[in-house]
Amino acid sequence: MYTLKALITTFILSIAGISFAGEGMWLPLLLKALNEEEMQAMGMKITAEDIYSINRGSLKDAIAHFGGFCTSEVISDQGLLLTNHHCGYRQIQSHSTVENNLLKNGYWAKDQSEELANPGLFAMFIDRIDDVTEKALAGVTDEMDSRERQSTIDKNLEMIKTEYTLGQFQDLKIRPFYHGNQYFAFTTTSYPDVRLVGTPPEAIGKFGADTDNWEWPRHTGDFAIFRIYAGPNNEPAEYSPENKPYNPKHHLPISLDGVEEGDFTMVFGFPGRTNQYLPSIAVEQIVNKLNPAKIAIRDKALKIVDAYMREDEKTRIQYASKFASIANYWKKWIGESQGLEKTNAIAKKKKFEKEFIEKNEGNEKYLNLLPQFEELYKKNQDFAFTRDYFNEVAGRNVELLSIAGIFGRLIDRYENNGEEEYNAYLQRVVAYLSGFYKNYRSDIDKEVFQALVEMYATNVNQKFVPGELTMRANPNGYSSLADKLYDNSSFTSEEKTMAVLNLPAEEAIAKIKEDPVYKLSSSWSSMIDEKVNAEFNANKEQIDELQRTYMKAIMETFPKKRFYPDANSTMRVTYGQVAGYKPKDGVCYTPVTYLDGVIEKYVPGDYEFDVPEELIKLYDAGDFGQYADTNGKVPICFLGSNHTSGGNSGSPAIDAHGNLIGLNFDRVWEGTMSDINYDKSICRNIMVDARYILFIVDKMAGATHLVDEMTLVHPKRPMKK
Repeated sequence: MYTLKALITTFILSIAGISFAGEGMWLPLLLKALNEEEMQAMGMKITAEDIYSINRGSLKDAIAHFGGFCTSEVISDQGLLLTNHHCGYRQIQSHSTVENNLLKNGYWAKDQSEELANPGLFAMFIDRIDDVTEKALAGVTDEMDSRERQSTIDKNLEMIKTEYTLGQFQDLKIRPFYHGNQYFAFTTTSYPDVRLVGTPPEAIGKFGADTDNWEWPRHTGDFAIFRIYAGPNNEPAEYSPENKPYNPKHHLPISLDGVEEGDFTMVFGFPGRTNQYLPSIAVEQIVNKLNPAKIAIRDKALKIVDAYMREDEKTRIQYASKFASIANYWKKWIGESQGLEKTNAIAKKKKFEKEFIEKNEGNEKYLNLLPQFEELYKKNQDFAFTRDYFNEVAGRNVELLSIAGIFGRLIDRYENNGEEEYNAYLQRVVAYLSGFYKNYRSDIDKEVFQALVEMYATNVNQKFVPGELTMRANPNGYSSLADKLYDNSSFTSEEKTMAVLNLPAEEAIAKIKEDPVYKLSSSWSSMIDEKVNAEFNANKEQIDELQRTYMKAIMETFPKKRFYPDANSTMRVTYGQVAGYKPKDGVCYTPVTYLDGVIEKYVPGDYEFDVPEELIKLYDAGDFGQYADTNGKVPICFLGSNHTSGGNSGSPAIDAHGNLIGLNFDRVWEGTMSDINYDKSICRNIMVDARYILFIVDKMAGATHLVDEMTLVHPKRPMKK
């Protein structure tokens, strides 16, 4: 049942002529014009200027792109940075050993001297966003072909860049929107000294692991805390012991009041990639051809690796991050396909396309778009399928083939750029390989190779299967092929690999070229480039140009409809409400979970559902401090109708007053198709309740000094201006 507050909110929206909001990833600088009225009708108490301003501190100044792959937010005036446990997983793993396993045991720095440096990690802030469409498209005409058009735009973008004066740690990123019909410039500042402050044990940060991934109800404390450090005058600086905690323009206060169904929620972050405006033929291809292939490949690889991880603790640590990364999209693709089918996404797109055709009757320019899509997607299907299969096998899941690809690039540097460029790139390769071999076992990889190569040779069109991989060339099966390659390759261990790379350049190159794994990788890659990628890219270029025209066409055809741009890893705001959902007949999910659910799922010793003894003691004693809900329970996670995607991991969930109420980390399985088709009935994002984060930091970890840094808001009050 909806609360009274939720019913009132729904009534207000209906009389205002506003549909149930949630869909859309909106540019923050355009909120005043496009979204502020709707957001305030839904209950928001702040203004668009409070969210995005270039004249004073605003919410945007507390939001950072974490390493370029996740979102994070500043939660203290001393640069404390909150993000997901899974976003910081690689850094946490890098500091872990069997003897001092931070993944398993957690870590909390007692003071700033114990905060751990993370080379290569950065936090990037947006200084300002500018609409540069007019300048970017100057001189572009409808008569130009795609390459001539892009060449003109590229020259314009270079001219635009000369108009900006940037500091040492600033950058200018100009990105296309609406499939190249608009352009925006993002001025950014990056801080390269980001240190690990604290992480819960993975029994909390990864509770439920792969079983609960993308699922509801959820009980995962998916958070970790870092800190940004700055040099003199609070400016960005490379790591130095002399650096001081960063003092931000704005940090997010944290609300202790929690959420109720119907509450306004805003998620601020850097969503990665969405494709909301694909034609129906493209969605059909994803559901019926491409996703099933990728799912099957990863399913096979994951089962092999999982068996080894369950046998040995060291192997589990080595493969933890890789396994989670591979499993994440494996499960996402499954949910995506099921969600698209459940919500009749293809039928809805066909209905929209029918209306588009009817409104353009007599307009030859736009009437031909959909038949052209049909022709091009069918023409490209076999190439897209083979390309995905190759990338999943040789580029993603068989690690030795991935390494061979790196050596191929090393050879290119030597042959095309000379020994000096070779040596420069070699240093990067050696640095990467030292980390790679730390978490690599050739026996596991060999078993994965055997299984996946057989799948490729069986399922891909035979004209795209190298002769070395056919059964004709391997009468004893793929097991003997794997033995032959892995037993004779120099790439299966760090010792053997470094022995090759320590040779003089000419000798090292000759040795690499003779390696059996490199020879297979090279010939296979060349065949894919010549027979698959060349055709795929030629077709894709036409599809992309058609998509740009189609985007322009639908915006012209439906002028009263608001169109939000697809995600492209740039800063976006999405807003909605706390809301449960009904995934199937007879099942109704409420929007909040509690610590009781953690105890209900508890399986002693299980790597997915074990619970730390300290947490059990706090639960049994009812020692919840100020972090319990009004019902006396500790909230864990809650659901919202916000439209999120990959890259929104670590995004803050913000209340009507601009306070932090939670931390976005996932979507429900039934709604993962929101990257292609947002449907308000089942698309929900999952957030860790801020009170659970504080409870773990304060009561379980005893890191009260960190809570003391934060601004806790209780009762609710507007953010300070």
